[in-house]
Amino acid sequence: MTPHALTVDAGARDLRTADHLLRTLAAGLALPDDVFGCTHLVHGERPRVAVSLTRPGGPLPPGLAERLARRGYAVVPGLPDAAGRAVLYPGAASLTGTLTVAELLARSAIDAVRVLGAAGPADPRTRLVTRDHVRPQWREGRLELAAVPAAGDTLVPFEVPDPTPCCADH
Repeated sequence: MTPHALTVDAGARDLRTADHLLRTLAAGLALPDDVFGCTHLVHGERPRVAVSLTRPGGPLPPGLAERLARRGYAVVPGLPDAAGRAVLYPGAASLTGTLTVAELLARSAIDAVRVLGAAGPADPRTRLVTRDHVRPQWREGRLELAAVPAAGDTLVPFEVPDPTPCCADH
């Protein structure tokens, strides 16, 4: 179990709802800037998206689990898995517009940018168009952003800000 971590299950059915929950919790509970808020897919009889709050450098705010429980959330210590998708993380708010890979890494807690289909990490000089939606994932203990090539020799995050629902055309 990861120390200084809580899993919050609000029964969210999709990533957008879980992202909104994390941003609402961060604002409403005045979470410190060094807290990581991640989404986790929960499979089984009742598929849903749980969220986790982690503060690797120290404890979460005192009484946080109790305050969340009073709001009606199911709260358990630890993380549901090691592969969370980060929504809240140090530096996330500064990742807007177009940045070089080196700037993105210097401004945030992201450890690496991986270009899907390419061998090795992204070139630090490559420009990345953030679309103001940067959702890295934990992979082998490192926070890694998956990116894909885009127009003008740039990269974009693999995850799009407003995905089209699967069956939108019928």
